[in-house]
Amino acid sequence: MSHPVSPPDTAANTHSQSLSPAKPASRSRRWLGLGAVGLLFAICTPIVQAQLTASESATEVAAARPLSVETLTVEAAASYTVSRSYTGEIAALRSSDLGFTRGGELVQVLVAEGDRVTAGQSLAQLDTASLQTQKRQLEAQLAAAQAQLLELERGARQEDIAAAEAEVRDFENQLQLQQQQRSRREFLYAEGAISREQLDEFAFGAETLEARRDRAQSNLNELRNGTRPEQIAAQQAVVDQLVASIADLDVDLNKSTLIAPFDGIVAAQSVDEGVVVGAGQSVVRLVENQAPEARIGLPETAAQRLTAGTPVTVTLGDTSYNATVKSLLPEIDPDTRTQLVVFQLEPTALTAVNLGQTARVGITETIPTEGMWLPAQALIQDIRGLWSVYVVMPADSETEPDIVQPKSVEILHEESRKDTTQEGLRVFVRGTVQPGDRIVADGVHRLIPGQPVTTVE
Repeated sequence: MSHPVSPPDTAANTHSQSLSPAKPASRSRRWLGLGAVGLLFAICTPIVQAQLTASESATEVAAARPLSVETLTVEAAASYTVSRSYTGEIAALRSSDLGFTRGGELVQVLVAEGDRVTAGQSLAQLDTASLQTQKRQLEAQLAAAQAQLLELERGARQEDIAAAEAEVRDFENQLQLQQQQRSRREFLYAEGAISREQLDEFAFGAETLEARRDRAQSNLNELRNGTRPEQIAAQQAVVDQLVASIADLDVDLNKSTLIAPFDGIVAAQSVDEGVVVGAGQSVVRLVENQAPEARIGLPETAAQRLTAGTPVTVTLGDTSYNATVKSLLPEIDPDTRTQLVVFQLEPTALTAVNLGQTARVGITETIPTEGMWLPAQALIQDIRGLWSVYVVMPADSETEPDIVQPKSVEILHEESRKDTTQEGLRVFVRGTVQPGDRIVADGVHRLIPGQPVTTVE
């Protein structure tokens, strides 16, 4: 479009007639500047109008040209799974601070920290010199008591019986002679040849000899009849007491050696050689040499889904180990409202874990709810923070292209997915989208509501 422009000089002359003729040179320069501006406007206006017309034409062309988009058909899903991680720590099956049951001087420690030991292996030793001396004394006393008991059980020998019989006969002969002499002494006393005192002395000697004869006869009878049961029982009691005393010393000697109660690893050594330790004082700390356990608190709902033997994966640092549920402790922590679950790791984890190390277990829970799985790149977010997807709306006629319209959805869950057909982030949604709808799977940033499209399934 062109606009007629008056020549600058003509306009200046025409206008100069209506102004004061006092300064004709100044008026001439002013009208020359205005004429130049008018000329520039006249030249640029057609160019700008031409550019605007071209831009409007390009927009109309773009709006009329359908965009090619990749689509997918929505399928219904009845649930989704959620993996949650819970934290606990590694604990040994058994851990014991081992010490002696009796006091004494520690003379030898047979293991060092980190050593692996087996059940029954000696770990440390107390001084036993005093106990060994006492044992030898008791063994000597026992030998004497046992010999005496054997003699009592066997009874007297024939030689002893013959000697006792000879002793009795000797006393009887002496007593017979004494009685004859007493009769003569009584005759002499009656004749007044001796005093009463002399007679009494002689009578007393006869009585003493008679008592000795009776005692010898009793010994002879005892030898002939054998040892009484009471004597054998009494001597047997002496023997038993000495045997018990020796056994008690053997117990103390055995307790002077610290024995490993189970297979394990020496975790710590508390004292060194030369120290006098008391009964019960810790000498070494032993942890069981078996598959370690992870003790992890889970929410009640998550713990109730587990049973003994359920396989899980326990992660320690950057390393994962196979594990199984060993047990669920029956108590609920009143503060955290969690239930302690014991997971047993594979035996190969023993050499790689440390007691008290942080352990994590991932528990997968199935959440039953109706929805759909969609790729995350299919979602768009509006200015209100809500999420939508573009649904392909079929055209009214074959001559018209399909168009897209947004439909609102709610994100319930998202997860990373990598398999043979998909890779990347996907989301579980529900909303106005229905199973069977075709949605734009990617490139939604290029679209606007009502955009004509051609689809590639």
